[in-house]
Formats: sequence, C-alpha cells, structure tokens
Amino acid sequence: MLKRNTLELWVGLFVAAGILALAMLAFKVGNLTTADVVDGYKIKANFDNVGGLKVKAAVTVAGVRVGRVTGIAFDSNKYQAIVTMDVDGQYKNIPADSTANILTSGLLGDQYIGIEPGGEEVYLKDGDTILRTQSALVLEKLVGQVIFNKASEAEPPK
Repeated sequence: MLKRNTLELWVGLFVAAGILALAMLAFKVGNLTTADVVDGYKIKANFDNVGGLKVKAAVTVAGVRVGRVTGIAFDSNKYQAIVTMDVDGQYKNIPADSTANILTSGLLGDQYIGIEPGGEEVYLKDGDTILRTQSALVLEKLVGQVIFNKASEAEPPK
C-alpha cells in the first residue's frame, strides 16, 4: 500500500511539473514574462500597412528590445495606421531622424518594429513622431506581384 501511494505521489508531481512547464511556455510565447517599460516615453510612427503587428509587440534598436507597441489606431484623414510605442527611459538617445520598419522574426513569425538610428544629434522625446517609416511586407501582395510579372512575361509579342 505504501509503495502505491509513493508511486501516485511521483506521478502527481510529474503531472504538476508538466503543467507548470506548459504555463511558462505560454507566458514566454505571449511575451508576458518581460518586464514593462520603466520611466518610458511615448513616440509615434505612421505606416501605410501594419500587417499583423500587434499591441505589446517588441520595439528594437540593433536587435535589442528597447520598448513595446502600446497602441495601433487608424488616421481617417491620411488613411494610415498610427503606431504608438513606449520606449524605456534608459534609451533616451535615439536620433530624431531614425527610421521605423515593421519586420518579421523568421519567415512567418511575429512582427515587431525595428528602429534604425539616424545621424542627428537631436534625440526623440516624449510625444515625437518618427517621420521615416517602412510598412510591413505583405506576403500575399508580394506573391501576387510575382505571378503578375510572370504572366506578363509569358504573353507573346504582337
């Protein structure tokens, strides 16, 4: 009887460890494990197409996470998406002429914003807008253009 109780205890511990591991994986995939921005400042950027960018997506400079996307809205006057980002306060030296790009991690991974620093000695501050942006690459549009180009090459000359 004691042997069976010990076996049941070990199986229970193993199942609990598995559930804990799944929970940790879910938090990691959902980007919920990283600390929020400390003493941050908000900046904005306008994009023609944000693709699959989501709130809480990473904002990076040189591959280092410096902030998070905090909001995505639509400007009905310019027909553009306005992306609001919260940048950590320790990164106050991002040049004002920087470029914001919507990038994809891997071939079909999550989208994030990559900031390429410019050369100005004036830095972005709270409420500023990044003027130079590059929208998300939409895979369907790219495939459509390739098919259209191939079809137009196949037409016989008249």
